[in-house]
Amino acid sequence: VTLKLEPVFKRSITYLAKSDSDLGEQVLNFGHEHEFADITWYPSQRKAIYRVDDRVPISTSGNGLYEFIPFRPTPSLALAVIRTTEDLDESTRDADAKCGLAKLTTNTLIASAYGLTNNGIIFTGYPVIGFHNRLQSSGSCLDSLQDLKITACAWDSRIKGEFFHQTTFRVSLSMVKNFIEDIQKLVQLEPKALCGIEQYNGILMRYVTASSAYLGNQDEALDFDFTYYRSKDPMTPRLYEDIIEEIEQIGIFKYGGLPHWGKNRNLAFEGVSKKYKNVGKFLKVKEKYDSQGLFSSTWTDQMLGLKEGVTILKNGCALE
Repeated sequence: VTLKLEPVFKRSITYLAKSDSDLGEQVLNFGHEHEFADITWYPSQRKAIYRVDDRVPISTSGNGLYEFIPFRPTPSLALAVIRTTEDLDESTRDADAKCGLAKLTTNTLIASAYGLTNNGIIFTGYPVIGFHNRLQSSGSCLDSLQDLKITACAWDSRIKGEFFHQTTFRVSLSMVKNFIEDIQKLVQLEPKALCGIEQYNGILMRYVTASSAYLGNQDEALDFDFTYYRSKDPMTPRLYEDIIEEIEQIGIFKYGGLPHWGKNRNLAFEGVSKKYKNVGKFLKVKEKYDSQGLFSSTWTDQMLGLKEGVTILKNGCALE
């Protein structure tokens, strides 16, 4: 592995809200047009947020800061209220309530520029320009004061806060348009189905370049990152779980998506080693440098096709 350092530089960021009617076409070129581009998609709201993010001369005026609002310390009481509301909406199958909260969350994030400020204090308008290290860092929660849990990170397990699951996989850029259109067809069939994902800031789509690494990305692709409510009871199905899992299966099996190695259920890794054309070369290197398996585990051996056991059969296994 070779690491390369480069001098500090500045970036310019603007978030643009657009209809998702032509999203399938737009994604094909947007990543090539902007060095640090990504897209946040709210399918139920028929809306996409394009991040126009480029390198600019270091002499450009600006000292912007990015502190993503959900990654800030939040009053623990507020987090408990949000979680209680989620639990109630799920138990009563109240899709309208979830969609209402999703729109409120989305509108709040857009109005506050997702936590961008022009000077580290307030947001006065786009573009936000600043040094790369201040715009790449995204939240102060982990560095916040210890205040007896009066405030906390939303995901802190010591309090009643968020409890969610993530599904992430990447689809080849050549197939992304069709995949996006398939999702849009599902939304047409069930318009409220993805409001739960939008409560967690929608579908984050990030561009990934091809890599020569044996288990790296084999061509240009787009990462699709889904975050959604998870019950504390593994036997309790989520609202519209069937739609979310349909999207998961379409992306991974129909379009050959490559799973994120840390953000998926076992299903996503079924036969995954066959998707990497250089997996044989990787296994030879693995055997050469780690013949005793010191850097391996049962899980990694299963994912690489060296052992059986990716598929789990037990009561409720399809729910988790």
